[in-house]
Amino acid sequence: MNDTRPSLLIISYSRLFRDARVLRQIRLFRDDYAVTTVGYGPAPEGVVAHHQVPDEIIYWHVDRKLVVARIYQRAFDTAPITRWAREQLVGQEYDVILANDLQPVPVAIEMRPRGGVHVDLHEYVTRQKEEVWRFRTFLAPYYGYLIKKWVRRANSVTTVGFKLAEQYEAEFGVPCGVVFNAPERRELTPGEVADPVRLVHAGGATPGRLEMMLAAVEQVQGGATLDLFLVDSGSGYAGSVRERYVDHPRIHVHDAVPTSELVNTLHRYDVGVHILAPVSFNHRYAMPNKIFDYVQARLGVLIGPSPEMAALVREHSVGWVSQGFTAADVARTIDGLTRDDVARAKGASDVAARVLCAEEQVAGWAEPVRALARKAG
Repeated sequence: MNDTRPSLLIISYSRLFRDARVLRQIRLFRDDYAVTTVGYGPAPEGVVAHHQVPDEIIYWHVDRKLVVARIYQRAFDTAPITRWAREQLVGQEYDVILANDLQPVPVAIEMRPRGGVHVDLHEYVTRQKEEVWRFRTFLAPYYGYLIKKWVRRANSVTTVGFKLAEQYEAEFGVPCGVVFNAPERRELTPGEVADPVRLVHAGGATPGRLEMMLAAVEQVQGGATLDLFLVDSGSGYAGSVRERYVDHPRIHVHDAVPTSELVNTLHRYDVGVHILAPVSFNHRYAMPNKIFDYVQARLGVLIGPSPEMAALVREHSVGWVSQGFTAADVARTIDGLTRDDVARAKGASDVAARVLCAEEQVAGWAEPVRALARKAG
């Protein structure tokens, strides 16, 4: 029996089984569209076909000499991931293509889907590692070329935050909608506040990212505890943090839990903490998944003065913004928490969880993809 649903190709050069944003796209579209995926790892549940990127292909590898010489199109054309994708995909026909991040966009455009191409940019690509001079000097101009030549030709574009959307339009003339990295709505109620307050952080074990937060909790005078659920990147950093704090009375390190269990695990705590120093444009204006995970878990949220996150925390009254990014600033904020304040913040998260959820946010993908499917006929 022929599948009469519109055909949708979702491309992401990531490990799909742990890419929460792309998995939300797949869950959103798999019932009403015949979804084919491209990415690392096995086929996600509910797709009609899957092209698995070989593990030996590193998606960001390009010929350095060509990039240094600014022969950008040839650098893209000769990249291993480009050659593989063209062999797999060019000549196939789809109604709509949803390309995640920059690298798949040129191939998606070349495929000429009947309705068009929607692009979802997860970072501000040209400033991903702007603190590294090699990136600023060589890769940023290369990525800028790809945006100007290829992303501008997409039918519609989304990104993860308002400042990134503003900057894409200002710098490249690419208007973007915004889809926050919010998880599915959970039917939970705020738990009772512990004494002392229980802090929690869940995320990647990236060297340098956790030190200030850990130092802050070491300085805390009021007895607050911190539990960390760390995704091991393979660098050994997660193990070193665990070993360092194995006997600490107030800091406890755990393995990461599956994404499907994360919100329920977080719900046992009182305040979710995320302090991201503004070492780059993307860090300064980040709006990460974990903020929305904390809200869905009905926690208070404690962050540094990062503009996008701070605006959301203040708009919904779900927590606290430290004065600065130092350990002393964060420790002072933690020591200022009262059980009543935490209970109020948890109650505000309960209200905010109704809107800061995937069910509300995914309209930013559903509407443009639906428009392209209609165009395809």
